[in-house]
Amino acid sequence: MEPFDHASELEGCARGDPASLRRLYDHEAGFLLAVALRIVRRRDVAADVLHDAIMDIWERAGTFDRSRGAGRAWITSIVRHRALKHIRVVGRETDLDAAAATEIADDAPDPFAILATSQDGRRLHGCLAQLGAERRAVILLAYVDGLSQSEIAERLGTPLGTVKAWVRRSLIALKDCLS
Repeated sequence: MEPFDHASELEGCARGDPASLRRLYDHEAGFLLAVALRIVRRRDVAADVLHDAIMDIWERAGTFDRSRGAGRAWITSIVRHRALKHIRVVGRETDLDAAAATEIADDAPDPFAILATSQDGRRLHGCLAQLGAERRAVILLAYVDGLSQSEIAERLGTPLGTVKAWVRRSLIALKDCLS
């Protein structure tokens, strides 16, 4: 099976090819919905976030530059930013209870398990392991759980300036490690 070429589909979207958007959506919708759901914690809201993000992807595809990063990372960041924007506007949703979690469960592979088994995922995991425990926790709280830096500072009982410095230094270290 040939790997999916996100960058080519994004370039097709930039040219106004709706079939490129359809292929991108068909290939990534489950993963992107899971990203949104992890942040907003409600399936209906996650679906709305995904819809808005797909429209953003269509409208902004011309700004994607394959020399600056992977297409999948670019579309994932759009979904993540949309979900975080929703949280900032309406406030953090409550955690799912067990019944609600069972209701929304599906048979799709866990996106984090897929990432862990991919080559990029293994590289990222190795780079994260090189960070100190506090810095790794801050990155995971920000980019996996979708917490703001002030929420991280509150949760960890750490000054906001320290959290900001950890995030900045950790992102620089990850960038260096992954390049």
